Amino acid sequence: MRSTPHLTTPTALRRGLLAVLTLGLATTLVACSGEEPEKKDTKPSATQTPAPMPPAAPKVGACYQLPYETAVAPTSESKPVACGAAHTSETVAVGRIDALVDGHLLAVDSDRVQQQVATACPKALTSYVGGSVKSLRLSMIRPVWFTPTVEDSDAGADWYRCDAVVLAGTSNLAELKAGLRGVLGKPATRDRYAMCGTAAPDDKKFERVLCSAKHSWRAIDVVVFPEGAYPGEKKVRAAGRTQCEDAGADVAEDPLTFEWGYEWPTKEQWGMGQAFGRCWAPD
Repeated sequence: MRSTPHLTTPTALRRGLLAVLTLGLATTLVACSGEEPEKKDTKPSATQTPAPMPPAAPKVGACYQLPYETAVAPTSESKPVACGAAHTSETVAVGRIDALVDGHLLAVDSDRVQQQVATACPKALTSYVGGSVKSLRLSMIRPVWFTPTVEDSDAGADWYRCDAVVLAGTSNLAELKAGLRGVLGKPATRDRYAMCGTAAPDDKKFERVLCSAKHSWRAIDVVVFPEGAYPGEKKVRAAGRTQCEDAGADVAEDPLTFEWGYEWPTKEQWGMGQAFGRCWAPD
């Protein structure tokens, strides 16, 4: 927050006077006198309150106990907690905001700055949790990110923070008791964060959950589309039919009789960066 200079008026000026004392003894007059001190020309002076220090940049590897509503907010002022204790998010990267464009300083909540962070954090997440982009898309691990408040940005804070969270349903976060660094690069820990469903993806009761929770279907493959404008529902729907059918046959006990599902991206999801679909099979 920027501080505004203000004037501080000194208290009443103090003046000291020396008394003149005259004493008469017999016929002798003895006089003692003191000269008035030189007056100083004291004028009020302007003082400026020091600007508040911006909050320190977060640290990679720090853990936080965030509710879902805070995790999806643009800013967070929650304090870190011990990573060995229950927590819901872990900082995977910290970067510096580039808010200077053509000589103009953009606000921290501008579309340009927010898009910069929204592009950087998903990439940072893949590097932190290990494995491939495909394994991340078949997991319940998601990126969230935070920038300073407008007040903290005005005070000089220029960082952004990328966190990893694990979804435990539509709008709930899983409580974690271990770090997420490298978990998708190891088969033993990858399944712990895998994506499953409570029903087939076209069922009204379908909800994404961790495979450690009660479930009946599992996400098994990813259908990737080239970048560009949304091809339309008809095309994205047809694109995954063969790939998902083959993926379903590969994991089925009987390759002649099996079920498979395909969840294609909607136009809204595509606009938010999800240019891929998922193949599903009973589990």
